[in-house]
Amino acid sequence: MIVEVIATSVEDAKRAERGGADRLELISGILEGGLTPSWGLIEAVVKSVRIPVNVMVRPHSQSFCYTEDDLLVMREDVRVIRELGAAGIVVGMLTQEKDIDLKGLELVLSEVDELDVTFHRAFDEVNNQMEAARTLLHYPQIRRILTSGGQKSATQGMERITQLRQLTDKTQLNILAGSGLSLANIIDFLLKTGVREIHFGTGVREDGHALRYVDQEKVVTLKGICERFSKIV
Repeated sequence: MIVEVIATSVEDAKRAERGGADRLELISGILEGGLTPSWGLIEAVVKSVRIPVNVMVRPHSQSFCYTEDDLLVMREDVRVIRELGAAGIVVGMLTQEKDIDLKGLELVLSEVDELDVTFHRAFDEVNNQMEAARTLLHYPQIRRILTSGGQKSATQGMERITQLRQLTDKTQLNILAGSGLSLANIIDFLLKTGVREIHFGTGVREDGHALRYVDQEKVVTLKGICERFSKIV
């Protein structure tokens, strides 16, 4: 079971790693759903932890539809992220019609080289999630989809998440479930969906507040729950 934790600072990253997180999603602008962090922060976090650091590539929070200039900025960010030693990127883009922007996606992917790629929750705004997942299967660089199943929270989207997990079983594409997961609901969620990767933000922060630091002990508890779960299924 892979536990990914959102980090917005070096302190977050260190706390998440000490708590047993398997991977970080490094972002800025947590209240805006995540934006590209500064290059200085990326370098500092990569140097401060040993676990993989996947970096958000999102130039603004206006929408997931990007201009040509936006996409060129994103491609340049990917180049720098790769050179700074991060493990991967988290990215997504849509057309005005709410389909995956394949032209934009391919432009950004042209710079990833060996980087691990997550298609982020722009996926939750597409017209047809099952068809979109089939489309992403054609891109071997993309290793996972972060999704709440098209709903406000992953617990509300469990049926769709299960369908997506079944569709992508035995492919290079994993389903990373996120949004609204907590220490209280994670066991039931894992039992019902069968996902092997989970994404936590506010659920493992101090006082459950997005603008507080990661709570190391909550990550320890979450990782312990997941390890016990893995032994019984």
